[in-house]
Amino acid sequence: MRKDLSSYIKHVGVIPDGNRRWARARHLPTLFGHRRGFDVAVKIAERARELNIHTLTLWAFSTENWNRSEKEVKYLMKLYLRLIDKLKGDIMKNKVRFYHLGRKDRIPKDLLKKLMDLEHDTNKNSRFVLNVALDYGGQDEILRGIKKVFEALQQGKIKIEDLFQQEGKYWSKYPYFKFKDFLDTKNQPYPYPDLIIRTSGEQRTSGFLTWQSVYSELYFEEKHFPDLSPDLFEEIILNFLKRKRRFGGN
Repeated sequence: MRKDLSSYIKHVGVIPDGNRRWARARHLPTLFGHRRGFDVAVKIAERARELNIHTLTLWAFSTENWNRSEKEVKYLMKLYLRLIDKLKGDIMKNKVRFYHLGRKDRIPKDLLKKLMDLEHDTNKNSRFVLNVALDYGGQDEILRGIKKVFEALQQGKIKIEDLFQQEGKYWSKYPYFKFKDFLDTKNQPYPYPDLIIRTSGEQRTSGFLTWQSVYSELYFEEKHFPDLSPDLFEEIILNFLKRKRRFGGN
């Protein structure tokens, strides 16, 4: 039986980089890399639950990924349709609350409907949270949040001072501010990632959960995402547990 890590880590974010590079290194079409990455994402979600990690966020498609070829984008959107269908059974069985993070206005209608239906169908689940960030960018999320704040101010629902209101603390150390309620992770019990893993050797976060990651620990894995096995994922988590987190204090 695996160790229950829920007392040490609540939220892991994954930036799955390197699908295309993995395929090219094997002289395969780049779409094969995305398909392999899809299978790996499902296995990582399973291992995270086995470790009793409450929240997992997977970045599936960024706001900048629309700049890729039309063929690749269409393939990815079809792949995400399959991903939702494949995940749904396990999500319901394991009482996982599903959230879509990102814009709603540019995703194909059939995919958006599946995302919204899964959010609705899991809205009473609370054992785990799975966030899929699709058409997501950290700056875009903050700008959309500011727009929501402006609308709430106009309607008299809040005052500007309310945004500085503290609503609890992250690990009893770092304050949650009211502004978090205007972000895509609103209403989630653990919106701030403890650990963000990026694969393929890239050492940047590229705007992944920009507001929420203020005190996230970072881990940059050299292997491409299709080679991120569940055992390696667990090894990275255990590495994280050796770190000392101060949150700006002593």
